[in-house]
Amino acid sequence: MDFKQLESFVTIAKLNSFSKAAEKLFLTQPTISNHIHILEKELDTVLLNRSNKKVTLTKAGEILFENAINLLNKKEQTFFALNEYKGKLEGKLEISSSTIPEQYFLSTVIKKFSSKYPDVKYTLLRNDTKQVIDKILLGEIDFGLVGAMENNKNLEYINILEDEIVLIAPNNSTFKNVKELSIENVLMYPIIFREIGSGTRKTVETALKNARIDISKLNVIATIEDNETIKKMVESGFGISFMSKKAIINEVKLNLVKEIKIKDIDIVRYFYFVFHKKRSLSPLSEEFKNFIVN
Repeated sequence: MDFKQLESFVTIAKLNSFSKAAEKLFLTQPTISNHIHILEKELDTVLLNRSNKKVTLTKAGEILFENAINLLNKKEQTFFALNEYKGKLEGKLEISSSTIPEQYFLSTVIKKFSSKYPDVKYTLLRNDTKQVIDKILLGEIDFGLVGAMENNKNLEYINILEDEIVLIAPNNSTFKNVKELSIENVLMYPIIFREIGSGTRKTVETALKNARIDISKLNVIATIEDNETIKKMVESGFGISFMSKKAIINEVKLNLVKEIKIKDIDIVRYFYFVFHKKRSLSPLSEEFKNFIVN
């Protein structure tokens, strides 16, 4: 068993495909297949189910997958320590993040991290909170940044940022003198909501449930994934929406939209660095975690 074989196996498991794994690792498909053949022969077990169009792990494959990730990360940690000793840190950092951290937080963090480690390259993936968590649990990514916690014993969350969700409305005659609305008044207006799985939506729904508001009574006229699209639709007068205060700073300054307080309800949430408790982070991911937390 060598690291190249393990890397091929882990990549196939993550992508559920021999051909996609070969493409990602810049290897031929026969080479990838040979790596798995050698592994299975050496371990005297079948690691992958090949009967379906989608390649899946056998029970033995699941056991190896968890340990293989840790072994590959330990290998990286060794090279990381040697590179630190030589005064150089490099590699590729894949960051999967929900919308608000990705748009309004990561640019500053990455700029500072890059100043310290100029040889690091980055891939940013925008997913909603649920997608980030699912990818971590499946072993597709090391970590992510999310706007809500999911109750799962295999996940660890580190609080990195506080956020406030506010109500935004068009800056027109209807809301000209409105600074505050009761939740009963909010129910009267058409609402543009984030998609199911969004941390913003989950936080708003939880806050309304705690205030004993029947969520089904919200007049939701559109469900949209993109914050910029929502802001444009609010600006046009199509409806009102719940949104991170960090996301509307410029629009409020330019009088494009208006921030309105909901009477007796404060919707505060936190953003988290989340990772799998039972898997070692790669050394570069570990360094980024320490940097972002501090």
